[in-house]
Amino acid sequence: DSSNDAFEHNFKIFIDVCHNHSLSYEIESLFDQQIKGDIVMKKHVLISLMLVVALLASACAQTDTVVTSAVKSVVSNMPDHIYKIGEQDFVDKVNAGEDMVILDIRQPDVYAEGHIKGAVNLPWGTAISDNLEKIPQDKEVFIYCYTGQTAGQAVLTLNVAGIKARSVNLGWNLGISKVEGVEDVTETQENTLPDASNTIDEKIAAAIDDYYTKMEAITDQYKNYKISEADLKAAIDSKSDIVILSVRKAEDYAAGHIPGAINIPFGKTMLDDLSALPKNKKIVVYCYTGQTAGQAVAALRLLGYDAVSLNGGTGMPSNAPAGWVNSGYELVTGDEEPSGGDSTSAAPNSGNAS
Repeated sequence: DSSNDAFEHNFKIFIDVCHNHSLSYEIESLFDQQIKGDIVMKKHVLISLMLVVALLASACAQTDTVVTSAVKSVVSNMPDHIYKIGEQDFVDKVNAGEDMVILDIRQPDVYAEGHIKGAVNLPWGTAISDNLEKIPQDKEVFIYCYTGQTAGQAVLTLNVAGIKARSVNLGWNLGISKVEGVEDVTETQENTLPDASNTIDEKIAAAIDDYYTKMEAITDQYKNYKISEADLKAAIDSKSDIVILSVRKAEDYAAGHIPGAINIPFGKTMLDDLSALPKNKKIVVYCYTGQTAGQAVAALRLLGYDAVSLNGGTGMPSNAPAGWVNSGYELVTGDEEPSGGDSTSAAPNSGNAS
């Protein structure tokens, strides 16, 4: 009858709302199995379910507030060292026997071949989120990967969890392994985390677990929340609807940037401008070598943006052959187009672009 039809219509609207909370399948099953044909029962159940989803939405909002506040605090209170340490300074600390925690987030087989003395292997991914409560919050934590880029992501997530973490510049391959005398602080012995039991807000822990779980599930060109130089070039050439974000200094952006990029310099105040970015588009972030872009990507993703970082950033001699310029692609100034290139609308204009 008409009452039943009206209910069916309202119920479908309700199901659409529930899609945002991954509840539609369960609710539809309940509807089909238990309350068919009884319009009074249906109305009562619909009202009850609406209340449940309202409560869930409120809980999600509280989670968003907790995580957002933590991310903003980490960024706005960024120290002068910007959560990084130079490779030489790091090796000096190891040589001095300072009391610290070292995390090697490379793969287990590479870790087994040789790592910094005392380093614990937590391979990039859920091994990090699974061990959040075991990583001391009362000691400095130093993280290294291969080139520093994924360590940048890890550092931001750990600081959000209240862990005082810094990444080692250029990682093992490009930084640590090139420090004179590093062989004196290299070992093959496997190490474990010290006894620790951190208190981490459950909403923050869940958000970080979600971050790494989703990252491990990606198998396309955005694996590891990154994009290759060639894939970005192809996206620009095909005029893909993406946002390209340079987090380099304003003067370096003005001297040359990837076509279509906007500029929001990395630093304490960057979230003030990042909040204007769209949440319904892919955001490709790049810096100089990919390391601070890694931090920016982690912050953006924890805030609900679909962000990835460009492999190797703009590219510098220190991280060749990775990076945009090192891959043979050109930078532009203003609205200039690279020689032989097409115009692009890959990113919107920004008041911060110069």
